[in-house]
Amino acid sequence: MTRHRWRFLALLALLLAALVAGCGGDDDDDDEGGAGTTTEAAEDVSGSVSIAGIWIGEEQASFRAVIDGFREQYPDVEVKYNAAGDNLPTVLSTAVEGGNPPDLAAIAQPGLMQDFVTRGALKPLDFAREAAVENFGESVVETGSVDGQFYGLFWKANNKSTIWYNVNVFEDALGADAEAPETWAELVETAQTIKASGIPAFSVAGADGWTLTDLFENIYLRTAGPEKYDQLARHEIKWTDASVKEALREMAKILKDGENIAGGTSGALQTDFETAVGNVFSKNPKAAMIIEGDFVPGVPKVKLKPKQDYDFFAFPSLGGSGPAAVGSGNLVVAFNDTPAVQAFINYLTTPESAEIWVKRGGFVSPNKNLDASAYGDALLRETSTTLTEAETFRFDLSDLAPSAFGATVGQGMWKLLQDFLRNPGNVDGIARQLETAAARAYK
Repeated sequence: MTRHRWRFLALLALLLAALVAGCGGDDDDDDEGGAGTTTEAAEDVSGSVSIAGIWIGEEQASFRAVIDGFREQYPDVEVKYNAAGDNLPTVLSTAVEGGNPPDLAAIAQPGLMQDFVTRGALKPLDFAREAAVENFGESVVETGSVDGQFYGLFWKANNKSTIWYNVNVFEDALGADAEAPETWAELVETAQTIKASGIPAFSVAGADGWTLTDLFENIYLRTAGPEKYDQLARHEIKWTDASVKEALREMAKILKDGENIAGGTSGALQTDFETAVGNVFSKNPKAAMIIEGDFVPGVPKVKLKPKQDYDFFAFPSLGGSGPAAVGSGNLVVAFNDTPAVQAFINYLTTPESAEIWVKRGGFVSPNKNLDASAYGDALLRETSTTLTEAETFRFDLSDLAPSAFGATVGQGMWKLLQDFLRNPGNVDGIARQLETAAARAYK
């Protein structure tokens, strides 16, 4: 063996030893990084992320706390949040038209997301799809998808599949040991028992048409199933379809008995949401129940004690339907695709990001892997669990539809379902009018 060859082999051995040691060092870094992000990987990401959202006031402060959690992992990424409030859709549309959108936005309307996709303004979130499915479930990822492509991470939620009730009224009418209705038939029967006790079963906010759309959507998801729900939201089936009429007939079981609604039918049509909640959340209640979302307890001005004065149960099963939930909330979408943007989206898929806001209060996360003990409010913990444990989740259908049909005062779903409250026997007529309005809006 020549001297030069010996030196070469010795040098090669040293290089191999250094390589093995380097690999061992990487394993240590993985342990230190935590939450699926190595310290070294975090240090490799730099730049800035601009975010526009609807959150203002206390919600803005809470989201900034979430951003602080991200900065702890990615100290070289600067994050700027712009609170646009209710003007967010206009702000974003103007920015897109001007060619200067933010990197990310937290929007409340899947229809707006679809519009931006159609305009070619959004970037897909394929890099985060696996983590999103693991933490949120396939049904939630579908909510943020357009034509099978993942564009919006449904990060902050409202559970609209809850029914709130006055505990004292329930106990007086049904007994202290009475169990909450688990089926639609049991709910209708319970309502009649409450009526017989001398107080109307339901408080209906008929002056605010969106509450009636929520009731219809919950019924339709359970009677027609998620596939037809999606088809109706896209107007691929008509509102005169037999499935729509079946849901309207079930809805009429609640609305047709004016004597079992606070204020009667005419009174309900003049009752706004805040008043309707107050009818139930009161020391002198005018009704036993209100069918609305998990945000109901935050509405009344009278201070009542949860569990002792008021409680909730999940929207019941119809025709043997499995656990399902209709919700609303905020989807995070991306107008730009950079390593910093990807890092922030990946961070939002983790339970840790949601836990920061959950512990501050006023937040429900659809993340199935978030420990429910993070919720300080016991009822909010329960409503979040009914949301994350639902086999099927769908976004509020009226928010998926064009706003001219799904979310405008005095027209479309809002007005026509108010007309249906006025005359719950007119199933065929309302179905025809809904189809006429939808056909105009979806052009």
